[in-house]
Amino acid sequence: MFKQLENGLRRAFEKNRRHFAENGRLEKFKPLFEAVETIFFIPAIPVQKAPFVRDGIDLKRFMSIVLLALMPPLFFGIYNTGYQSLAASGGELRFLNILTSGLITVMPLIVVSYVAGFFWEMLFSVIRKHPISEGFLVTGLLFPMTLPPTMPLWQAAVGISFGVIIGKEVFGGTGRNIFNPALTARAFVFFAYPAQMSGDAVWVAARDTTVAAVSGATPLAMTILTGSFQTLEAMLHDAGFTLTRLFIGNYPGSVGATSAICCLIGAVILIVTGVASYRIMIGGVVGLLATSFLIGIFSTASLNPWANVNPFYHLAAGGFMFGIVYMATDPVSAPGTTVSKWIYGFLIGMLTVLIRVFNPAFPEGVMMAILFMNLFAPLFDFVEIRLHMAKRIPNV
Repeated sequence: MFKQLENGLRRAFEKNRRHFAENGRLEKFKPLFEAVETIFFIPAIPVQKAPFVRDGIDLKRFMSIVLLALMPPLFFGIYNTGYQSLAASGGELRFLNILTSGLITVMPLIVVSYVAGFFWEMLFSVIRKHPISEGFLVTGLLFPMTLPPTMPLWQAAVGISFGVIIGKEVFGGTGRNIFNPALTARAFVFFAYPAQMSGDAVWVAARDTTVAAVSGATPLAMTILTGSFQTLEAMLHDAGFTLTRLFIGNYPGSVGATSAICCLIGAVILIVTGVASYRIMIGGVVGLLATSFLIGIFSTASLNPWANVNPFYHLAAGGFMFGIVYMATDPVSAPGTTVSKWIYGFLIGMLTVLIRVFNPAFPEGVMMAILFMNLFAPLFDFVEIRLHMAKRIPNV
């Protein structure tokens, strides 16, 4: 049965291919035809002469591996969103109820992100006459996973539109963008719609219509609530935010960015397959822990309760692990040389802590840290390449 279906699809594509070829009546929509075809079949692009390509991975498989690595935080995010919703509404905390509630909340955000983003991808592909890039398959999923579950759908559509157009297409499309498109989209909605992206009332999507807003303080938001005679760690423990719970991620937060353990599983997948750089990930973790440790030693006044907290709270709380694993390792906006990756990752971790400690109004700093370091990634590569060139023996 499946073989017959496969043969039928192949005949359908082959029969209609001429309409989308050069001088065909649907030539303008060739990128759309190729995008649909590549969903079902591997692109059959034969090499006519040497050198022959022997690598077993292309952009489609590359993005497929990233999508696979995103599944652990996505599935947990759906569960956690449903759990927080039912717990706040007083619903029955059964697994099926939790999963259904999470899907009802999360799936519309994902669908809107893909629909709005693919619209702009197809439009620019038709205008510029270039294939639709599979890169958006990752961007379209990353963006909704960084949003609060209560995000209005129209604002999510506006955000992903900004990320695709301003974050990528104005630079020439996939492979030429300076900033990570998903982070660009999130930064836009953060500053454009702050009421829907911050505060305690946006992190829990309660289904009880009699409740106008449910307070769901995140661990990072506990900063402004800390009393004068109580340490941040004590207050986090009193609120139930132990290190174990923070690593698991069962607390109010962004849809897919709360679980450090799930992000570690994704990191292992990306590192083993060679898709993402372990140097950036390890450099980021070292930078975050070292900066937090040094600030805790030398700080004489508690400018912010996060200045004297256990460094592992910085690692587990918020979206740092999600950012350093999936966002910072974007091969386009990150540096490509070896030493630069270590420096790039270390500085992201360092800036994350500095933003959290010295800017109490902006407790989550990983987003701005990654975008800021995206600006310097080309410079890091340039300097490292020039240093290597300077060591070469000149030709006589």
